Amino acid sequence: MKKNMSNTDKLIRVVIAAILGVLYFLDYIGGTLAYVLMGVAIILLLTSLVNFCPLYRLFGISTCKVGSK
Repeated sequence: MKKNMSNTDKLIRVVIAAILGVLYFLDYIGGTLAYVLMGVAIILLLTSLVNFCPLYRLFGISTCKVGSK
């Protein structure tokens, strides 16, 4: 897998996942919506950890600077 995410993109994903986690644990979201959003948060965290987003690859998008490995 070739890196296709910049540090800014990773930071945004981690912040969104953290916000979703806080909303869940403070009971602002519940039920099925909570499970769906927690799934989204986990996916955002995993993609930011591996520096690779499959959807970016599918659409030919890369937020990395040119020449990054």
